[in-house]
Amino acid sequence: MNIESAVDLARNATFLTLIIGAPLMIVAVVVGLLISIVQAVTQIQEQTISFVPKIVIMLLTMLLVLPWTIHRMVEYATTLIRAIPSSL
Repeated sequence: MNIESAVDLARNATFLTLIIGAPLMIVAVVVGLLISIVQAVTQIQEQTISFVPKIVIMLLTMLLVLPWTIHRMVEYATTLIRAIPSSL
């Protein structure tokens, strides 16, 4: 294995990690922002109000995105395994 292929593997793994994590991060930011706006408008500053909805919605998002995530990870692993003979 040469340096270019190692860098390519690291870049692809990092990109896949960002793509897989993006839906959860986007949902967390949007829900957090909405809850913060509601707390600012109602002047309710209870910390648990922000955690419970965010956890529930992120859990639902994970369940919704899980098949796509597994497909992407299996696709990446298959590509890696098929590339083994050419790297030897």
